[in-house]
Formats: sequence, structure tokens, C-alpha cells
Amino acid sequence: MLWPSQMKRLLSLLSVILVTPLLAPAAAAQTAAPTGTSANAVPYSSVNELNQMLAQLEQTSQTTQVDLAKLRIDHWKADSNSKRQAQSNSESIGRNLKSALPEIIAALRASPESLPATFKLYRNLDALYDVMASLVESAGAFGWKDDFQSLDNDMTAFERTRRSFADRMDSLATSKDAELTQLRTQVKSLQAANNAAPPKKVVVDDNEPPKKPAPKKKTTKPAQSTTTAPPPSPPNQ
Repeated sequence: MLWPSQMKRLLSLLSVILVTPLLAPAAAAQTAAPTGTSANAVPYSSVNELNQMLAQLEQTSQTTQVDLAKLRIDHWKADSNSKRQAQSNSESIGRNLKSALPEIIAALRASPESLPATFKLYRNLDALYDVMASLVESAGAFGWKDDFQSLDNDMTAFERTRRSFADRMDSLATSKDAELTQLRTQVKSLQAANNAAPPKKVVVDDNEPPKKPAPKKKTTKPAQSTTTAPPPSPPNQ
């Protein structure tokens, strides 16, 4: 679950996602990103933090899949409905860890500070935790002690990761909110500058005499050849 302060940040980040595309064109008219630099460069510290969190999550996922494979739910001392529900939960968790979770992690690695991608991972971890809690409870009531302890450790690891991503969302929301505030300030400054500049006037004088056409250039004909034929030679006597 998100704490009240984190929920407030989440609402703020959603406003960033919705409003920023509307303000971006106006801000782009004021300044342009320098050549050869990235305006959306992600700080190394943020990427490093995310990579550590994802590595821990992937390790927990692998451990959980091994623990799920060891379960012998059909040997539990429980009625058939409880066994069927526990088996369904185990299979649901396994499918998520093998299919959905890797895709979400890959999308977040491609966009380390993407708020929608971060929230999608948090929501998936939240759903995983709920199903894990139900399975752990059943293992504690009907299963073997070792199975219960292993699954309980896995659930605790997922919970730690879920809280870490909740804190990261809170931090990202704070940062994006500051960016939005700065962007709004830049847009207001740009609008004020445009309103303060006097409009350019174009004066047309109807009494101005029409301009005389430019004189045509005279063309000179090439000189004709004046070479005359030599006089005829006198006859031989």
C-alpha cells in the first residue's frame, strides 16, 4: 500500500504526465537543447540505484520459482478446495515471474526514470504480494514447515522491494513536480515577453509615385568582317 504522502506524490506525478505534453511546445520555443547533449539525460546515481533494485528483484524471483517448484500441495493436510486454491495461486505466481515481470523490468531498464513504467512495476509487485500472502498463509496452515519458511522469506523480500519502489516513485514525483513548476515559470516568462513586445507596424503610402522601370540595356551587334579579296594578278606575257 502507498502511504498518504506517497499517494499525494503519485497524484502529483500523474498531473505531470498529463500536463507536461501541453506545456512542452511552448517551452521549446524559448530554448533549444545544445547540440550534442541530451535534455533528458538520466543521472548515473539514479540508474545505479535502479539497477541494484532490479537485480535484487530478479534474484528474489529466481529463488521464489525454485521454492514453488518444491511445493507438494497435493500432500498438504487440507480439503480439496483449499488445495485447489493454493495450487492456483502457485501457478499464477509462477506465470507472473516467468512472463509478466521480466517484460516490465525490461521496459523500466529502457526508461529508468519513466513514471508510468515505475508505477506499472510497483502495481505488479503489489498484486504479487497479495497472492503470495494467501499462499504463505495456506502453507503455514496445511503445508510443511520448510515450505512455509521458504515462501515467507520470499514474500518478505518482495515486500522490501515493493517499499523500495514506492520510495523511488515518491522521489521521482518530487523531481518531476519541480520540473513542472520550472516549466510553468518559463512559459509564463515567455508569454510575458511576447505580450510586452510592441507589434510591428507596416506603413503603406498610397501617394508614393510608382517607380520608373529600369532602362533596358542596349545590345551591340558583333562587327562584320571588312576583309577584302586581293586584286587579280596580271596575265603572263
